[in-house]
Formats: sequence, structure tokens, C-alpha cells
Amino acid sequence: MRSRWANKATVLHVGVIAVLFALQFVLPEYHHVNLARVMVLASFAMGYNIAFGYTGLLSLGHAMFFAAGLYAAGLMAQFAGVSAAGGLLLGVAAGLALAAAVGCLALRTTGVSFMIVTLMFAQAAFLATFYFGEYTRGDEGFVIPSHLRHLFGLFLAEPATRYFVALSLFALCLAISFAVARSSMGRVLAAIRENEERTRMLGYNVFLYKLVALTISGAMSGLVGAAYGMLFGYVGATFASIQYSIFPLLWVLMGGAATVLGPFVGTLLMFYLVDISSGFTSANMLIVGLALIGLILFFPKGILGSLRERAAPWLP
Repeated sequence: MRSRWANKATVLHVGVIAVLFALQFVLPEYHHVNLARVMVLASFAMGYNIAFGYTGLLSLGHAMFFAAGLYAAGLMAQFAGVSAAGGLLLGVAAGLALAAAVGCLALRTTGVSFMIVTLMFAQAAFLATFYFGEYTRGDEGFVIPSHLRHLFGLFLAEPATRYFVALSLFALCLAISFAVARSSMGRVLAAIRENEERTRMLGYNVFLYKLVALTISGAMSGLVGAAYGMLFGYVGATFASIQYSIFPLLWVLMGGAATVLGPFVGTLLMFYLVDISSGFTSANMLIVGLALIGLILFFPKGILGSLRERAAPWLP
């Protein structure tokens, strides 16, 4: 039974990547760019899902990990001439190091206290982007020079290349999430989420597991931040603000927490809800709010989470 479920899940996720690959040849230019952006942001949501969905760590500070990768790549490109490949590696390192440092302190708390501590760290990081405005340019931000946005000879601003790199990033983050969900570590993380005290009584080092989960989440977020800067050529303080900590939470909740594809479904749905509603109202977040209320009423565990509970228990 479990092997059949694993095969179904593998086919589904490979199929999603195949469909996304095929779409680049048929989508009009507007949706081509949008879907590339959605895949990058969904990768960020997948990183958040490892901390929140699988481990139960309600963080309001993930914008700082995304921004750490974004600024590590952007500033080193701007002032040291570091290439896109180097920028991506720096993004992973920045996100990982910051997550490990913050985790060592924040994970001494739990529940609402953890949420508040991560929010405080994130706000400090956000304010730092203004304090060092001479380099970061604050809200105005700066553009990464075009000649540094090459990866293995490919120009990342070229639409087809940008889409392919975004898809590769999405596939990598999807594979990491799938591996975590199916691993023994993933089962321990789920146990911590459901009952931390009982998991500790069984002999597991709960603090270490939560730190590893948060560090993986931070490294993925840092990688995505660096990739976003290189693919779209812009670095700004907006990406360190509280809204970029709330967005991945909403994307995960809409798609289904602790599901591998849930973050992608939630990101896609919310992105196009905002995009379409912006065409006829400035209160587009009101539309998103109404959609969230509808989801809570009819899909309390998110779209894929509720689908897994009702009809597809094999969904990871």
C-alpha cells in the first residue's frame, strides 16, 4: 500500500514539473513572466513550509532569510563584481547562517513567544536595510548590473532562460520538500508538531531537530532570495518587510500546510487573485481575505490538505 502511494506521489510531482516545462512554449509573454515569478515565490513558500507546515514553527521572520540571500547576492554583485553563480552560493550561506544564529536564540521559546521573537529579529533586519542605506538604497533599492546576471554563460534576464532557471529552482525545492516529507526526519518533525513533549519523552533531541528544520528552511529561503534578485534584477527593502513574512504563511495555508505541492497551489492562487482583482479594484487584498474566509469554511486544511484528508491520503 505504502509503495503504491509513494509511486503515485512521485508520478504526480514529476508530472507537475513536466507540465510547467511544457507551458513555457505555449504561454503568452505576460503569463510567461508571471509563472516564472510564481515558481520562485512558491520555492520560498516551500522553504517556509518545512518550518511551519512540517515542524509547527509559526515564524513571522522569514522575510529576513529571503532578504539575507537577496542582499548577499545583490551587494556582492554591486560592490565586488560577484557573478550569479557566486551570488546564489552566497545566498544559501547567508540564509543558512542567519537561520542557525536566530534559531539558537528563538528556539528557546515556543508558540506565540517564538512568533514574536522571530518578528523582532525580522524587524531589526528590515531597519538595518535603512540604517545602511548608503549601500542598500533603502526602499528605493538598486538594480543588479546586467553583465553580472549570467549563469554558466546564460543571460538570466532573457525570458526563456529566466523561466528555465526558475523551473530548476522550483524542482530543486520540490525535491528537497519531498525528501524531507518522506524521510525519518520528516516523521520526527511531524511528531514534534503534533506533540513536542511526547516526542522529547521518546528520546529525541527536539531542539536539534527544530534547529535543523529552521536551518534548512532558512537556507532554502536565502537561495530563493538570491535567485529572485538575479532573475529579476532588483534588490530593495520591501523584500525584508513584514509582508514578506506573512505572504509565505498565507500561501502555505491556502495550498495546504505539510503538503509538498500546497505552497505552489497557494502561491499560484493568491498571485492571480491579486493580479486579476487589481484590474477592477484597488482593494485587492479584500478579495484575498474573502477567499481565505471561504477556504477556512470549506477547506480548513487548505486545498491540498483537505483533498488529502477527504479523497487522496497518498498525497505527501
